[in-house]
Amino acid sequence: MEAPAPWMDWAQLDIFPGSFEKCSLLTAALTHAGLYLLMFLGFVNQLLFTPKVATERNRVGYAPLYNPFEQFYSRYVYRRVRHIFNRPICSTPGAELTLKERATDDYNWSFRFTGAEKRCINLGSYNYLGFAAPEGECADAAEAAARRYGLALASSRAELGSTPLHQELEETTAKFLGVEAAVVFGMGFATNALGIPGLLGAGTLVLSDENNHASLILGLRLARVAVRVFAHNDMRQLERLARDAIAERRWDRIVVVVEGVYSMEGSIVPLPALVALKKKYGLLLYLDEAHSVGAMGARGRGVVDHWGVAPGDVDVLMGTFTKSFGAAGGYIAGAARLVDAVRARGHAHAYAHAMAPAVCAQVLAAMRAIAAPAGELRVRRLRDNTRHFRRRLRAMGVVVFGHEDSPVVPMLVYTFSKMAATVERLTARGVATVGVGFPATPLNKARIRFCLSAAHSRAQLDRCLDAVQQVVDELGLRYARAV
Repeated sequence: MEAPAPWMDWAQLDIFPGSFEKCSLLTAALTHAGLYLLMFLGFVNQLLFTPKVATERNRVGYAPLYNPFEQFYSRYVYRRVRHIFNRPICSTPGAELTLKERATDDYNWSFRFTGAEKRCINLGSYNYLGFAAPEGECADAAEAAARRYGLALASSRAELGSTPLHQELEETTAKFLGVEAAVVFGMGFATNALGIPGLLGAGTLVLSDENNHASLILGLRLARVAVRVFAHNDMRQLERLARDAIAERRWDRIVVVVEGVYSMEGSIVPLPALVALKKKYGLLLYLDEAHSVGAMGARGRGVVDHWGVAPGDVDVLMGTFTKSFGAAGGYIAGAARLVDAVRARGHAHAYAHAMAPAVCAQVLAAMRAIAAPAGELRVRRLRDNTRHFRRRLRAMGVVVFGHEDSPVVPMLVYTFSKMAATVERLTARGVATVGVGFPATPLNKARIRFCLSAAHSRAQLDRCLDAVQQVVDELGLRYARAV
């Protein structure tokens, strides 16, 4: 029998998963008690009052349209805080934005516009490098493309949906990332959901991070591959799963699927350690850089650039243009053979609507700007803003998840009620941000997610931090055990 391969020496590699301070037992108990009380009141409400919703009828012999718990949760838990979600804006989502104010007369079952608007500093949009602007080089390029090609191409890329702009964007993206080829799609979510089934199939085992995005999970389900989940950024558990899978001798390929920056945790994948593991055991690596390309690394090339890893060491580079580029769509990049396979077998190239020409032009202009010295200055400004914001938050005594360089900054508030109260009070103080709760997070880990931008001035950030400080004092959000 062959001698088993030695285990990885993790002491020689950086495998820090990110800062994830656990709350105290008292905080956990009170959080659960509050949640159960909210659900109990919901059950009482359901018994005493008829909800203003559609009901299922004549469904004998058919599966229910709604999961009972999800139906109850959306009506009697989510509805109580519904006013802080899906808030409409009526401006460009730049460093500042304008919220359209709403009111409800029936306890959040429905809303009406009041006619009032509120100008706020924007800490909720993924405008990492500040390219989501109504004027400037990118906006001018998008306008010129719309005038020449129209707003849409009314076709998929495989039919009549390709223009010289699409070809130029794919070539520029490949060069930007340092790989052989790239293919672009009109929707970021669909890049994973429709691209993965074209890459993976029978005989494939996927080792997936527990915090991977819904688009990755949907893509893996559509590909019908076997999936085993490892704890977030836990390289030791990933190694155990890889060794067990290799010992089974029944998989044609084993693929590790991870993200560069995790949008709910603010954490960064320990890529050098992962690449070392991949090489040792002959694994393949699929890296989703939706939140990291443009925003991470000295040159804005993502976590590959941030960690100094060779692009060729990652088998599949995926990313989106919806964050750092202020546009829409996504890409899959890597070896030319890989990209050809995605075009031929993936669903998006053949069936999905082609990326709008104006969006192509926006991305091209932003990508060229990032590659210029002024673009690298934007990347540095984003990093400086991120570190300043995180340091100030930690000094307040709040629990902040993730890595120091991640522009996604989650602040834990734990309960739904405090999440709603925090968003309400920050909005009143002129700060627009996002509350995140179940099902995007565990039931007892509601949080406020701040998204920083290179477009923010230090004065704007300090004004936001002063507002956060006031809310922290008012609501009692100092959950950190050590400052």
